[in-house]
Amino acid sequence: MQHLTPADYTIQPWKNGKGRTVEMWRRDKNGQILIRLSRATVTEDGPFSIFPGIARNLTVLSGPGFRLIGEGLNLRCDPLVPVAFPGDLPVMASETEGQQSDDFNVMTAADLPRPQVRVVQNDALAAGGLLALYALGPVTVNGRPVARDGLILTRNAATLSGDWPMIAVRFSDVDAATTP
Repeated sequence: MQHLTPADYTIQPWKNGKGRTVEMWRRDKNGQILIRLSRATVTEDGPFSIFPGIARNLTVLSGPGFRLIGEGLNLRCDPLVPVAFPGDLPVMASETEGQQSDDFNVMTAADLPRPQVRVVQNDALAAGGLLALYALGPVTVNGRPVARDGLILTRNAATLSGDWPMIAVRFSDVDAATTP
């Protein structure tokens, strides 16, 4: 089990230059993103960065949320409801109404199976694949304290307890290079 904290994260500008992201964990293969977990803040209507060959999943953590609109895509991004969309599709955030929304992002190479992204609390999660657990407040994972914004990576079962939810991301059939 690997335990990452904000001291381990890096801050980077968005590809489109309109904001910044907090990259929590990333694995590349041949110079391309295999998996990336990050946080970002949406403060205004505007375009999202384009990531060719990447599948995306976004979960609003705080704020009112917004809408993502693109060709054949119209998704409402409400708090604590994961939504998936292709990274190579030009999309725009709309209906932000000038309010800030923080979100958790999962990016995976399009040729990988789509990860399961759920909001969980006081749950027991079975082993299988790579499990990433992002804490929205103080919790414990397998009896180990995890502070708000902490990230646990494990291939083992996980027992979660506490007064706050976590974002649970399960990656199946992921290259051994992603072993924490």
